[in-house]
Amino acid sequence: MIEERGEGRVGRWRLIGFASGDFAFNLYWQSAMLYLLFYYTDALGLGMEAAAAMYLVASCWDGAVSFAVGVLVDRYWPRQAMRRALVLGAVPLGLSFALAYAPPPVGGTAGAAIVLAGHLLFRTAYALVNIPYLALSGRVSGDSRDRSFVAGIRMLAGTAAAVLVALGTVPLGSALMGVRGGPQAFLGAAMLFAGIGSVILILVGWTFRDALVADDDDAQTAPFSVLASLAATAGNRAFVTLAAAMMAMIVAVSVLDKSVLYYFKYALGDEAAGHLALAAMMAVSAVAVPMWMGIARVIGVRRLWFVASGLCGIGLTVFALADLPRTGAMQLFLVTMQAGTVALHFAFWSMLPDAIDWGRRAHGMRADGVAFGLVALLQRLAIGVATAMLGLSLGQSGYVANSAQSPETLTALRVTIALVPLGFFMLAAVMMALNPLGRRAG
Repeated sequence: MIEERGEGRVGRWRLIGFASGDFAFNLYWQSAMLYLLFYYTDALGLGMEAAAAMYLVASCWDGAVSFAVGVLVDRYWPRQAMRRALVLGAVPLGLSFALAYAPPPVGGTAGAAIVLAGHLLFRTAYALVNIPYLALSGRVSGDSRDRSFVAGIRMLAGTAAAVLVALGTVPLGSALMGVRGGPQAFLGAAMLFAGIGSVILILVGWTFRDALVADDDDAQTAPFSVLASLAATAGNRAFVTLAAAMMAMIVAVSVLDKSVLYYFKYALGDEAAGHLALAAMMAVSAVAVPMWMGIARVIGVRRLWFVASGLCGIGLTVFALADLPRTGAMQLFLVTMQAGTVALHFAFWSMLPDAIDWGRRAHGMRADGVAFGLVALLQRLAIGVATAMLGLSLGQSGYVANSAQSPETLTALRVTIALVPLGFFMLAAVMMALNPLGRRAG
């Protein structure tokens, strides 16, 4: 039985237990976001444009599979099946993640095809486990305050995983494989993270309890058609504007994050400082998340979005106008930017269940799987677009891995870091201004 505390609220330890699943997912996700493109170009030696194109294809594939899984969740999967997806899919997900970092046995076009196949396999396995987890997050409690709490704890768990990934990928992987960097170090880290993630996801799936049902049977109402679910979602103004704001924000954040290692290695000549910057960026989230949670309780989550967007805009304007030739100044800039983007992530995940409820009240249907599948699709598309933009910018300016870059390449990198995120953060603020969810929804 679930411990409840008035108005359908759920005990904090059960909420924390569920939210810990994000530690496992972020071992995979943060590694793919922060390191996989760099692994392709600077460890495997793939061309920048080819690597970015592969990443774009994998992101689009991930989005399509995620949406398909969301449809299946709504139409055919009872809640017990979603729990079983976490338990039974945890080990295959871990194995596929390790394969995504396995150096190909051959080079050339055949080797690139093998790398892409491993990436696609990982993205498929990730969607099959992650989408059921996200759908269950709307059922962990029926209380908006609990959902905001879960969103905050999920972010803290994800932050802890991100710090481990940023600090531990190269040193832990090197120690595990007995090497000093290179492709084998990335593979060793992937194997370690896969083992940890698999255990956590099995425990989360095993212990989950649905707070929106009164008994343990799997009786379901007749599922709505996919077209009806899509039509209802498209007519949900709260969801549509929130999703548009999220896409713009993800493009901005992805361009910024994926530029870090390249900027420190080639513009500042200190790759080790880049790894430290990534770790510091992730670590600051541990402080920023509770701070933003407290601020959101006072001003509301929607207003928090505008505050954070403004801070990010100011930070990027300073970077565009000022010269940051030293690693310390660049690290401080990135940490400050991370503190702002954390608020946007927290606001999005806090508002998403309420946006889905807004549509349910308007259209009389609940389509959690389709909604979360659409979110995953749009998020992956945004990441793919951001990666393609960075790859095209560097590739067209003459980027050559593990070599001194031309002034044109360094200029292109700096302009991309400054202007692309700035424009998309401002677009995210405009989209949020159109969102109907008010302070109470936060």
